[in-house]
Formats: sequence, C-alpha cells, structure tokens
Amino acid sequence: MSKRPALFKFSRFSRKQRMVLNWWTKDSPVKHKNGIIAEGAIRSGKTIAMSLSFVIWAMATFSHQNFAMCGKTIASFRRNVLFWLKLMLRSRGYRLKEHRAENYIEVIDHSGNINFFYIFGGKDEGSQDLIQGITLAGVFFDEVALMPESFVNQATGRCSVKGSTFWFNCNPGNPGHWFKQNWIDHVAELNLLYLHFTMDDNLSLAEEIKERYRAMYTGVFFKRYILGLWVAAEGTIYRLFADDPEIFVIDSAPVLQDIAFISIGFDYGGNGSAHAGVCNAVLQGYKEVVTVEELYTKDELTPAQLEDEFLKFVRTCTEKYPGKLVDIRVDSAEQVLRRGFQAKLLENGIYMDVNNARKGPINDRIEFFSALQSLHRYKIMRHCKHLQEAFRDAVWAKERETDDRLDDGSTNIDSLDACEYSLEPYFGDILDLARR
Repeated sequence: MSKRPALFKFSRFSRKQRMVLNWWTKDSPVKHKNGIIAEGAIRSGKTIAMSLSFVIWAMATFSHQNFAMCGKTIASFRRNVLFWLKLMLRSRGYRLKEHRAENYIEVIDHSGNINFFYIFGGKDEGSQDLIQGITLAGVFFDEVALMPESFVNQATGRCSVKGSTFWFNCNPGNPGHWFKQNWIDHVAELNLLYLHFTMDDNLSLAEEIKERYRAMYTGVFFKRYILGLWVAAEGTIYRLFADDPEIFVIDSAPVLQDIAFISIGFDYGGNGSAHAGVCNAVLQGYKEVVTVEELYTKDELTPAQLEDEFLKFVRTCTEKYPGKLVDIRVDSAEQVLRRGFQAKLLENGIYMDVNNARKGPINDRIEFFSALQSLHRYKIMRHCKHLQEAFRDAVWAKERETDDRLDDGSTNIDSLDACEYSLEPYFGDILDLARR
C-alpha cells in the first residue's frame, strides 16, 4: 500500500519561529510569560508559527476548555489562517471536527484529549458583544492592529482560566495606535514575550519573492510592511507619481482587444467639492490598469444637469470602448442621485446597473494604487489632468494618531475617490496577478 502524502509540507523554521513554537514549553526560560506579541513585516512567517503554536500549547496544557481565535472578520480568518492551520494540524496527527454554523472546531489529539476553538471577527465596536459571556483558556488575535480596542479588551477579559495566555500578531501601523501604546510599549509590565519579525525570518520565502514585495511598496507602506516599523504617515502619499508623473502618463489609449473590461467610478460634489468621474481600463490578465477618461466639474448643477453630465460621460466611455463596460460605482451617500443616474441610463437605452461604491477603508484604497504604481502596473492618459494632479498633490494629514489623507479642500480628493470606487471590487484580483 502506498504511503499517504503529507497534508502540509513544513519548511525549516527560523530562529524566531522556533521561539514562537517553544516559548511556553517546560524547559523555556520565558514559560512564565502571560502571552506573546509577534509583530513586524508582512510575509515574515508570524501567522504560521503563531497559529500552530497556539493550538499545540492549548492541547498540551488543557482539556475540555474553550479558546478564541480572532481575525478582522471570520471570513478573512478562515481564508488567511484556518485553511493552513487545519492542514498543519492534520499533518501532525490531530483530528478535527469543524462546526461551521457555530464557528468552532473541536481538536482531538492522539490520546483523545479534546479542546474547543471558537472563531470570532473583530471588525467594529459591536464585535465585542459577540464574545461576551464565554470563559476562555486563551485567545489568539491575527492582525490585532486592525481590530477595535473594545473587542480586544473584551476577549482578553474572558481569559479567566488559570494558566490562560494572550497571543497577538500584527503588522505595524501608526505609532499612536492603541495597540502600540497600550500593549507593545508595556510588554515588560504586562509580562509578555515580544518578538519582531522581518521577511528574513521566513526561510520558506525565496529571495526573488522578497524582492517582489520590496518593489511593491514605497513611503510609509515600505517602512511598515517591509521594514516592520511603527512610523507615522507623513508628507506626500504617492511619492513615485509626485516625483516623476511622466513615467505613468501615456498618449495612446490601449487597443480594444488588450482590454479585459472598463469600470466607471463617480463621486458627487457639493459644498465646494467637485463632481468627479473616472473610467479605468483593466488590461487582459489584470496585468495593468489604465485611466482612460475623466469627468471633473465644480459647477453648481441641478440633479437633472448632473444626470446629463453623467450620461455624456458614460456614453463617451462606451463609444470609445464598446462592449467593455462591466461596472459603474457611485458614492453611496446620495441614494436619490444614484437612482436618478440609473433612470437616466435606462431612458437612453443603456442597460447597466448603477451600483453603490463599496467605500472600504481609505488606506486600503491608497495602498492599492501605491502598490500598482510601485510595480509600474498603472498608467494614465495625458488628457486626464485632474486625476494626475490629485495623485501628485495627495498628502497625509499632519500630526494625527491615525493615518488620514488630507481632505480640507486644498487638494483634489474627489477624483481620487472616483478612481478608487471604480476598481474597489477588483483590488484583490488585480494585485494578486500584478505580483506574479
């Protein structure tokens, strides 16, 4: 009979990863610690080591106890952590019984010992309510810096079983972040083990892959995600674009057969801001994004006049790129205007839904275009002057404890919003393929 193949092929663990795996064992000089913080660069091997060690520790230390494993959302935790964790545990001989409806997993070791691991999402202030009432013997937070402090405080407060510990893992953010100020800066008095990771602590990462990630980021994102530093966001946001816009500007539009699809984003003006529309073309294979058309006006327009401008813009895009328009995303703040746009298109024989923009975190949108520009996968037509100016002039707000794009009317945020709305549903796919 042939041998069953291993479910997960382990690479050699680095010194930092071995510290994560062994800190709680009986011969460890730091086994008395109340928990562990592993923070630093992306792709540095933190999550693999932390999630595996958390479960092995729980199974070696407790029986019939509850544990919490937390991500920004349950879906992101399942995708980024649990998928790989289940493979690793099965490869090490553990049996798993997953209860998806209740969001928990039973883990059973070779001796029949069993513990229960509940999955929670810490996406907003209301998330703390979901974890109330449970008694825990330990909690693991993946990407803790993305969670609200109230959720983390509620979860750690549920760890009342003797010998319970806290496990935190994250990438750096603003030095004024609550987790940096209240936990990392107080590791000694909180009796926590603190480990800083770089990409060199992940021995499974080839040098060419490290170089690819280094090329993806500039400015504050490079300092945080690659160097693993807690630094403030300061100055120009899109440094590469601001320093040399000409490397991104093109005079000839992409040919029709090279375009996978086009998508339109629209941001409403008012109170001094502009109405802005942007049409982005995504090339075949999602290898490049090209801004091909823009609309920008600060005129005081009635809803009917704005509908006419919107219709003209959509017609311009569909006439230049026939059969390529797949999505229209508009600011969700004004539903009456959105419905008016929808009706205007239908009246004129354009059967395309006008959808609400997702309007995810602004910094996720900034990171997307910063990465595209760093990878030289973004271009913009020369006639789209307003968006060029917007990328060039965008700056971080000064002296903030959070990362905020300056939005005081001194720069063109409207074109940036419209540009981001048009591609937000495709961020993940575009970046995944652009990295290859």
